[in-house]
Amino acid sequence: MKSLKELYRIGRGPSSSHTMGPQKAAEIFLGRNHEAARFEVILYGSLAATGRGHLTDVAIIETLQPVAPVEIVWHPDIFLPFHPNGMRFKAFSADGNILDDWTVYSIGGGALSEGENDTLNNDMRDIYPLNTLAEIQQWCETNGKGYWEYVAECEDSDIWDFLMEAWITMKQAVERGLEHEGALPGPLNIPRKATRYFVKASGYKQSLQSRGLVYAYALAVSEENASGGTIVTAPTCGSSGVLPAVLYHLHTSHDFSDQRILRAMATAGIFGNVVKQNASISGAEVGCQGEVGVACAMASAASCQLFGGTPGQIEYAAEMGLEHHLGMTCDPVCGLVQIPCIERNAFAAARALDSNLYAAFSDGQHNVSFDRVVRVMKETGHDLPSLYKETSAGGLAHITE
Repeated sequence: MKSLKELYRIGRGPSSSHTMGPQKAAEIFLGRNHEAARFEVILYGSLAATGRGHLTDVAIIETLQPVAPVEIVWHPDIFLPFHPNGMRFKAFSADGNILDDWTVYSIGGGALSEGENDTLNNDMRDIYPLNTLAEIQQWCETNGKGYWEYVAECEDSDIWDFLMEAWITMKQAVERGLEHEGALPGPLNIPRKATRYFVKASGYKQSLQSRGLVYAYALAVSEENASGGTIVTAPTCGSSGVLPAVLYHLHTSHDFSDQRILRAMATAGIFGNVVKQNASISGAEVGCQGEVGVACAMASAASCQLFGGTPGQIEYAAEMGLEHHLGMTCDPVCGLVQIPCIERNAFAAARALDSNLYAAFSDGQHNVSFDRVVRVMKETGHDLPSLYKETSAGGLAHITE
């Protein structure tokens, strides 16, 4: 598995696969074609189907247009074989000759791939020798250590500085989101709700206040993401509200130190990395179960560790967080990361706290392993028709009232 630095990425929303990935691809292509007189970018499949709502074209044009004019071509009905989020970049000379022709895929979480013969990621070494949660859990139990200590064993020493930067960015996204009001960008005219939820939650009794605050924090980050604000992929932009909401709530309400929060982030990252390695975190490939479902698993693991869970209990919490999102489709209305994405972040954050509590009451023994749920998630995602995987062609996105 790769470094957690490849999982937690700091960038602008609203989509890691549809905004951050294409922008990064455009930057790479521009870096080798500064002399081009014209660019053409062809978007395929899911990337084309919901690209306008995700600002895919804006991200690409803003990157390339300072050098030369850009034409965007949309092919939502054509799916390239490697991944639903395919792009083809072309650079032309002044006399119309093709200078460069490059096909690349945005595979989720802001990551790119050139397909089967990928050369983009050659310098990204695998630093984790164990690739399944069962193996990592066994290592923890054999050595009497936690998941975060496995991270410390495998990563460079600067991982804690990196996680601190990500944690600060998460907190800032929550706090900005609580301050901002007004409608979200786009044709749906969805009003921001985070501030109202925060104010209302503050007036409830403690038993209800906790849930209300978690809702408010998740809404705050998700609304910042929907507005193109700076967030941390955890594991994606569309699911970026879940983990920050849980961590911010536990940090402020239970006075957990920054050091303990960073360790919880490391543990959460292990679970996200296992899914990324063995299945997918791309909504276009496996549906929202790979985004919000994985985010819930990560937040479940993080909260269980913070409350003193054993490796077995932490694995159980994460397993429940993912299992109970199996089959969730990715069906954004108008291709915007708003409906149903924002509410899903709030509910997943609350479910993560429930998963932690349920696991804490147990001895950590259970029948369905996290690794098995990851395999089932991958199979389920591949069996889902494409109209339910970030194309806005089915599900909630297709229903009009």
